[in-house]
Amino acid sequence: MKATISGLYAVTPDLSDTAVLLARTRAALAGGARLVQYRNKIAGATLRGEQAAALCQLCRCNGAALIINDHVDLAREIDADGVHVGADDAAVSFARGELGDGKIIGASCYNDLRRARDAAAQGADYVAFGSFFASPVKPDAVRAPLALLQQARQQIALPVVAIGGITLANAPELIAAGADAIAVISALFDAADVEAAAHEFHDLFRIRRYDVMQ
Repeated sequence: MKATISGLYAVTPDLSDTAVLLARTRAALAGGARLVQYRNKIAGATLRGEQAAALCQLCRCNGAALIINDHVDLAREIDADGVHVGADDAAVSFARGELGDGKIIGASCYNDLRRARDAAAQGADYVAFGSFFASPVKPDAVRAPLALLQQARQQIALPVVAIGGITLANAPELIAAGADAIAVISALFDAADVEAAAHEFHDLFRIRRYDVMQ
C-alpha cells in the first residue's frame, strides 16, 4: 500500500557525510516525519547509491516512505517507495512505466497549474508547488502565490505539497491555504534539535485536524 502524502515531508540536504545524514534523518523520523525525500545535488553516483540504500533501510525500519529525487533508475535499483521528478527530469509517465503502479510518483509544478494537471493525467500521486517563500536552497526559484494551493485543491484530485523556504513561522499559512504536506529542508535539518523541530512541524497538522473536527 502506498504511503499517504500528508504532514511533514522531510527533504534531505546536500550532505557528503553519510553518518550525519542518517543521524539527522533518524531524528526527523523520531519527531514524526513519515515521508522522506532523498535529495543530494552534490553526491556522485557511488555515494548517492550508498546513501539512498541506507536511508531506504532506515525509513522501512521506522514505518516511513523514502522518495528519491530525480533518479528513477536509483529508485528502481534500491526498491524505494517512489520518485520525485522536476521539469528537467524524466516525465511522470516514464517514471510510472519504470516503477509500476505500486510506487509513489511526485512532480514539481512550480507555479504552474497546467503542469500539475498534466502530471495528474500522466499518473502522478501528488503535485508540489513552490517556492512559496525565499529559499536558502534555491534562492532564484520561481515564487508561487498562496492562492495556488486552494486552486490546485479545487482543480486537481491529488494531494498538494508546498515547498520553498518553509519554517515553523510560515508553515501555518500554507496549511491553512490547503497544503496537504509541507516539504522542509533547512528549517528541519539545520535545526539545533532536529527531532524537536520535526515534532513541531508534525503538530501543526494535528492542530489542523482538530480544527476541522470542531
